[in-house]
Amino acid sequence: MVNILITRKIPKEFKDEISKLKDVKTYYNDSDKVLSKIELIKAVRGMNIVVSLLTDKIDRDVIEAGSESLKYIANYAVGFDNIDIEAAKEKNIFVTNTPDIMTQAVAEHAMALMLACARRIIEGDRFMREGKYRYWMPELLLGPEIAGKTIGIVGVGRIGQALAEIAYHGFGMKILYHDIKKCEDIERNLQADYVSLNHLLEESDFVSLHVPLLPETKHMIGRHELSEMKKTAVLINTSRGPVVDEIALADTLEEKQIFAAGIDVYEFEPNPVAKLLKLNNIVMTPHIASATEEARKGMGECVIRNIEDFLSSGKIKNNVY
Repeated sequence: MVNILITRKIPKEFKDEISKLKDVKTYYNDSDKVLSKIELIKAVRGMNIVVSLLTDKIDRDVIEAGSESLKYIANYAVGFDNIDIEAAKEKNIFVTNTPDIMTQAVAEHAMALMLACARRIIEGDRFMREGKYRYWMPELLLGPEIAGKTIGIVGVGRIGQALAEIAYHGFGMKILYHDIKKCEDIERNLQADYVSLNHLLEESDFVSLHVPLLPETKHMIGRHELSEMKKTAVLINTSRGPVVDEIALADTLEEKQIFAAGIDVYEFEPNPVAKLLKLNNIVMTPHIASATEEARKGMGECVIRNIEDFLSSGKIKNNVY
């Protein structure tokens, strides 16, 4: 019998599919409550497989607690910075994610944030709800158009490339990009230009971040980098919160050194820096960039396929190391 722990409430159809697997017994946290470290340590003991979410901090202590039986961690997410990968490797524990599944959803959300910031959608909605609208005014809530402007994409993995396609084909935007290496596909297909980060920040009207959280990407966008952006520029972050120095971002927005920011992830998640909550020139969403029905369904199906592969052959396609 294989013991599987599902750490958080996931769509019922996928919970049921996992439970139907042959010779499997599932243990399920049937709530939206995130297990504490102590609860996780207790829960992983005796488990062979753990289905985890980004909010579950599977650190070295948790892995050590389950190491006698634990063979595989299936992360219900594309990111995996919530898991101590080195500790898992030391214990010969497989770790998988759900790549490709949420590419389109996150790219669309990044574009939605760009539009919301540029056209001041949230401010306009609030203006209406507060009963302030009396008549049309030529200078009411002005913002920039997106068509034909320059977008700088930092990180051109699957999501960055998908956003570049939307920006180029949908809005005729000029594409600048920065990454650890060149991407011939977007240069050939989208006339994108590979540039340094400094050049990208200086020249872009919109900057969108799509990098993983690594030691070298933490605070990639700090006070200095923000000061290099145009005063008319918009910053978008749908990657990981700590990629941006959030205190510096709050100061920059308060001082109107850039036009606006659209943020779906937070350095101190779930809590944004308090100053951000008081500002009008930021659009904040609660880590929902991948929240489409299609993406959630695909994530669940990917987790099930990964578990089935592991149970049938011990081989896993989406191992992250």
